[in-house]
Amino acid sequence: MEVSRGTSAAGARHRSASADRRQHEREEPPWRCREARAPPERGTAVRVQTGDSMSGLHVLVIDDEPPALDELAYLLGKDPQIREVTASGSATDALRMLQDLDVDAVFLDIQMPGLTGLDLAQVLARFKSPPPIVFVTAHEQHAVEAFDLRAVDYVLKPVRAERLTEAIRRIVDRSGGPAPGTDEQIAVERGGVTRFINRSDILHVEAHGDYARLHTAEGSHLVRTPLHLLEEQWAPAGFVRIHRSSLVALAHVVEVRMESGRCTVRVGETDLAVSRRHTRHLRELLGRSQP
Repeated sequence: MEVSRGTSAAGARHRSASADRRQHEREEPPWRCREARAPPERGTAVRVQTGDSMSGLHVLVIDDEPPALDELAYLLGKDPQIREVTASGSATDALRMLQDLDVDAVFLDIQMPGLTGLDLAQVLARFKSPPPIVFVTAHEQHAVEAFDLRAVDYVLKPVRAERLTEAIRRIVDRSGGPAPGTDEQIAVERGGVTRFINRSDILHVEAHGDYARLHTAEGSHLVRTPLHLLEEQWAPAGFVRIHRSSLVALAHVVEVRMESGRCTVRVGETDLAVSRRHTRHLRELLGRSQP
């Protein structure tokens, strides 16, 4: 009798284990494929089809921690707007992949060994058509640097599905870049606190070496972006160079004065000098005739 009970118990355990395996297979995350049932190891890449191959976004996910990479890829794969997820455990390997791989967006961690997420973003910014970037990190202190690199979003870990949905929405909304005249939020830091100001509220911009100071009616903010880059990026929004160290927002110019051959403009309560080489161009843009 004891042998029969032992055999029966073993059979029950076997049936229970088989049922658990079948349940696990049914619950397996939809982003996985047969070649990638285990989380990708560091430095490897996994490409997974998640939905209709004719629509949706193809995204690249980069994180050197396998559990975090696995979870992020899983959450993205569940979103109906994601067509395909490519996962990599190394920023260096991801950069090699991007030489030949076209993706609609990149989700990446910041603190990784070797090439960091910020390093990779700086390289991608030099691409002819850089992909939108979403930083996914446990560290808040890199937010200003991230938005200086034109990041679409900055998602903090632990990642929530609804927060990723918002990041994906921003990618879709900004596909092809912001249209001329579209307002933009600029991340600025003061006293260790990151806040956002509207670009349309900026009156003028002043060069500070490799930095720039943004002046609004409420105050000024220093950002880690050189003046020449802001000139290129914000020209469609009506920012023009008036001096080697100044940009002005045409929408906020209330007065142009010529005195003794020198030109000045007033924005808000501030008078700014206009260099001789920029005077004619500024007057033409403002539609003013020479007296």
